[in-house]
Amino acid sequence: MHGLINRSIQCFVRDTYGVERWLSIAEAVGIGPEGFEAMLVYDDALGNALLREVVLQLDKPEEMVLEDVGTYLVSHENTEAIRRLLRFGGETFADFLHSLDDLPDRAKLAVADLELPELELTDEDEANFTLHVRGVHPGFAFVLVGVLRTMADDYGALVLLDQHREGDGNMAVRIGVLDSSFAEGRRFSLARRPQQVIT
Repeated sequence: MHGLINRSIQCFVRDTYGVERWLSIAEAVGIGPEGFEAMLVYDDALGNALLREVVLQLDKPEEMVLEDVGTYLVSHENTEAIRRLLRFGGETFADFLHSLDDLPDRAKLAVADLELPELELTDEDEANFTLHVRGVHPGFAFVLVGVLRTMADDYGALVLLDQHREGDGNMAVRIGVLDSSFAEGRRFSLARRPQQVIT
């Protein structure tokens, strides 16, 4: 598993639950307090052990933890650059959804060996979409739910999200846009300087 994924979980725990909680998880998993290096690749077993320990210590279902990680990645002040990159997907929430097909390729431009699932958006009609998530990390669909929910708020859209497993074993997220201009979205300026993605 890529270190950037493990590091994202580490930063989520540290920034949301505090350094002491992170140190407890790191000790239980058998890694040093400095945690993961974002540009290294680690054995999948270590990443899976990390997630299991986070779930155990936070006493939350794995799906909820992963959704919280997705929310963190696009809402916390330490990860503002990720939100900015996603906002370049378009002026409306629908534009943003249609940009997701290209997300894995855009991520590879920044981190060549980062393996993200394949994403494919299908339009049911102008207000209902299905985002198909195909790849080796089925939990990524739950991270995407957190990202999508937070980005909908960012754009001021009111949406319903529901994830499910498809017949081929892959995950999908149903997206219903109830109101694309439900509230005023967060301000977004191209001129603002992005911060570091994961520290």
